[in-house]
Amino acid sequence: MKKYINLLFAGVVLLSLSSCFDDMDDNITYSSTDVKDFVWKAMNAVYLYKSEVTDLANDRFSSNEEYSDYLATYETPEVLFEDLKFDPQNVDKFSRIYSNYYDLQNQLQGTSLSNGLEFNLYYVPGSDFEVFGVITLVLNNSAASNLGLQRGQIFRVVNGETLNETNYASLLNSTSYTLNFADYDNNGTEDTSDDTITLNGESADLTKVQYTENPVHTVETLTVDGTSIGYLLYNRFTSNYEDELNDAFGQLQAAGVTELVLDLRYNGGGSVQTAAYLGSMITGQFNGSVFSKLFFNENLSNNDTNYLFANSISGGGSINSLNLSKVYVLTTNGRTASASELVINSLKPYIEVVVVGENTVGKTQASNTVYDSPGLFSTDNINPNHTYALQPLIANSTNVNNELVPSNGLTPDIEISEIGTNLGILGDVNEPLLAAAIQDITLNGRPLNQSIETSSSLQLIKSKLKPLEQDMYIE
Repeated sequence: MKKYINLLFAGVVLLSLSSCFDDMDDNITYSSTDVKDFVWKAMNAVYLYKSEVTDLANDRFSSNEEYSDYLATYETPEVLFEDLKFDPQNVDKFSRIYSNYYDLQNQLQGTSLSNGLEFNLYYVPGSDFEVFGVITLVLNNSAASNLGLQRGQIFRVVNGETLNETNYASLLNSTSYTLNFADYDNNGTEDTSDDTITLNGESADLTKVQYTENPVHTVETLTVDGTSIGYLLYNRFTSNYEDELNDAFGQLQAAGVTELVLDLRYNGGGSVQTAAYLGSMITGQFNGSVFSKLFFNENLSNNDTNYLFANSISGGGSINSLNLSKVYVLTTNGRTASASELVINSLKPYIEVVVVGENTVGKTQASNTVYDSPGLFSTDNINPNHTYALQPLIANSTNVNNELVPSNGLTPDIEISEIGTNLGILGDVNEPLLAAAIQDITLNGRPLNQSIETSSSLQLIKSKLKPLEQDMYIE
């Protein structure tokens, strides 16, 4: 199905491009102007919100000269691309332009420059300037895991500089840095005004290297009150690790789990097809039914596509399915996005999905990599004179009932937030989000008989660091 979709794209896009300024391609000079020409034509052909952007209309320019003058008003391809996005503050916060598509290709397959740390940043209690960090996830087989770093460790100083609002981005975006760790003391009170953060003398030297993540981070089978509960922390929908994902479900299947807690709290998305496979692994009783749908812009409506529940992976083996009628999904605000939301939204018409955690990001659109090639989506005959590529939004994803993920995200059924100073151990029955899910499982959905700490007075920073990818892409 993947190859079929790409071939359809190529055919339609070629027709679209050939209708716009044919004679302008006769004498290509491969300058910055040519990259801008690629950006405009690609967005004109495939962009989901083309009809909402006046400058992308087919009749926007009356002559080649007017078009050339228009491109010349933009200093760089990046500035042009950003100007062509529809309502970037509210609607299209996700389309990207890349000056080096090799980096993008690696990223989509889980490879990036990384030291293996994921973390949250907070203001020091009582300050709106001083900053400290808390490690939320240590990726397996990474530089950070090799050093023995752990979720929940607090750092206050980087490269000898105390973190603050002004310097944290430049320090933590560096390729190499030294973290100095600290202890958090709440002084036995709920009031954070008397809390202190004190360096403890421990440190770690970290260097980012090319790292390929296996997104199947943690797989556990837990027995609680006689119930066999599977736990899976899945960190990215990466197509080249579909077999590893299937093996994880084989492990849970062999253990005879009757309940599943799927942890997507840090999963920003990935492959639509991999999401459909995951839905099939959770269920198994809906083979051949529509899992999700993609709807393209008015020029590409012939490419509207259904993704189906399957019993095998394309080019691989049979899917290990749990045949569940209910699943628990753990989420966090700002981190659970795109293909993660697709799984929740697409399973809901078929089985009960209990969301535990926070409101999700609210990204219902899919993208695809667009190259400066005759077919745009193909790597055949790419223009050798530059390495620009686009990753624009090109389709809306819905479930079988044509329901989109709301733009303000999916609301949790059991609301509970991660507390930076009490994260717990992932996969442990006492970790707060997992504990909330287990409590609901063992109570068979009856009201919880104990309170859940749902918020923290610590102020989480909307980070200026390089953004975690929140993507849902078509292979």
